[in-house]
Amino acid sequence: MSTENASAAATAELMEQILYQVKRVVVGQDRFLERVMVAMLAGGHLLVEGVPGLAKTLTIKTLADTVQGRFKRIQFTPDLVPADLVGTRIYNQKTGDFSTALGPVFANLLLADEINRAPAKVQSALLEVMQERQVTIAGETHKVPRPFLVMATQNPIETEGTYPLPEAQVDRFMMKVLVDYPSDEEEFVIVERVIGPPVTASPVATTDQLGMLQAEARRIYVDPSLIQYAVKLVSATRNPEKHGLKDMRRFITFGASPRASINLTEGARALALLRGRSYALPEDMTALVPDVLRHRVTLSYEGLSEGLTPDGLIDRIMRAVPAPPKPLDHEKLVA
Repeated sequence: MSTENASAAATAELMEQILYQVKRVVVGQDRFLERVMVAMLAGGHLLVEGVPGLAKTLTIKTLADTVQGRFKRIQFTPDLVPADLVGTRIYNQKTGDFSTALGPVFANLLLADEINRAPAKVQSALLEVMQERQVTIAGETHKVPRPFLVMATQNPIETEGTYPLPEAQVDRFMMKVLVDYPSDEEEFVIVERVIGPPVTASPVATTDQLGMLQAEARRIYVDPSLIQYAVKLVSATRNPEKHGLKDMRRFITFGASPRASINLTEGARALALLRGRSYALPEDMTALVPDVLRHRVTLSYEGLSEGLTPDGLIDRIMRAVPAPPKPLDHEKLVA
C-alpha cells in the first residue's frame, strides 16, 4: 500500500471512529451531524435553527468529548455584556496590578445558545474571534485554541425579546442548518436510551489529530469548473437577471458575499473527505448549497409579502444554474 493510500485509510478510519462514538450517544440527526463535521473539517462556524430538545447541545458536547477538546456553553440573555464572552481586565487591590481574566470563548467548541436573545453589542463581540481566531482585551491580543468552532442556536418559535443578528455576523457563519423533529422510530430509540443505563462517548482522537484532518481537507482536489459553479450560484443571488431569472430581482434586496463562494468550495472539500474521496464532485457542493446560502439571501419586502423563502429562491437558482458534468476519470484529474 502506498503512503498516500495508507494516509487516506487512516483518515477514513479516524473519522469513522469519531462518528461512531457520537452516534452512540446521539440518535438520528444524521444530516445535522454531517454538517457539524463539515464545518469542523473546513474550519467554519454553524448557525443552527430548531425548536428546543433536538440534541443540538448534546451533539457538540459529545463531539468535544470524542476529540478531547475544550467545550464551553454560553447562554445568551438580554443582560449579558461583551466582557462576559471575551473576558476583561481585573484590578488587584493588594498588588495594584491588572490581570486578564479570559472569557468562555477560549475553547475548541463554543456553543452560543439562543444567540438572538442578546443585544447586537454582545453579538458583535463574537465578530473578531469568529474571523480572526483571536480576542483583543485592553489592546492586548489573545489567540483562542485551535481548532475553534462556534455553533450558535436560534429558537424559531419565540421571537418576543429577541434581537436579529447583524448582517456582518450572519455572514461569518459558514452554514445555517435547520434541525427538524426525529422520526417516530428515532424518537422511540431516544426514549429507550434516556431511560436506560447512561451511554458516554469515548475519546478516540485529539485536537492535534483534528488539526491534521483539517489540513487533509485542504488537500482535497477541486476542479476549476466546480469553483466556477460556486461563483455562478452566488452571483445569481446578486444579479439573477444574468442567469435567466429576471423576475427574481424584485424579491431579493441583498445577495450572498464572496464568503459564500469560499464556503461552498471548502465545504465540498470537507464533505468529499467525509465520503472517503480525495477529490470533490458536484454532488458534494450541491448538497451544501441551501445551508451555505439561506442566511445570506435577504428578501425584499415584496418577497416577504408574497410568502417567499430563501430556500425557495435558492431552489430556483439551482435549477437555473446547471452543475458541471461529473468527471469521467478522477484518477487522472487528481494526478
